[in-house]
Amino acid sequence: MIWLVFFGLVFVAAMSGAIFKPGDWYDDLEKPSWNPPNWAFPVVWTVLYVMIAIAGVWVWRAEGFGVAMAFWGAQLVLNALWSALFFGLRRMDWAFYEVSLLWVSIVGFMVTAWPVSPMAALLFVPYLAWVTTAATLNRTVWRMNPGAVPA
Repeated sequence: MIWLVFFGLVFVAAMSGAIFKPGDWYDDLEKPSWNPPNWAFPVVWTVLYVMIAIAGVWVWRAEGFGVAMAFWGAQLVLNALWSALFFGLRRMDWAFYEVSLLWVSIVGFMVTAWPVSPMAALLFVPYLAWVTTAATLNRTVWRMNPGAVPA
């Protein structure tokens, strides 16, 4: 049952990406040469979401609700919010500041989960790497398209 709860929570967060899609607006923006291909995003996020859910279950089973789970919940909310800010509101500036908070919450989870479940913390390493890349991409696209952010 606990697996269904955690996978359900992650699924709800992932739906933000399905609701707020890139579309023509994003396609028309200038992007750096190192921008990942469009097909990579759903593939990578699917794997990461599975790892996020597993890490949550492992920490929950190890200690229940504590600081690590608070960070886990925070990163999930922030994860879902990014697509709404970037693609929904087209606020690359707000999305960058928000993804920076997401990055901090991921690190917070890793640090606080390590004592109770080192494997759960390690499952967040690829997530941290991807969000680091995403934050860098967010900032780069924002800087390359200064007129695309509403005043």
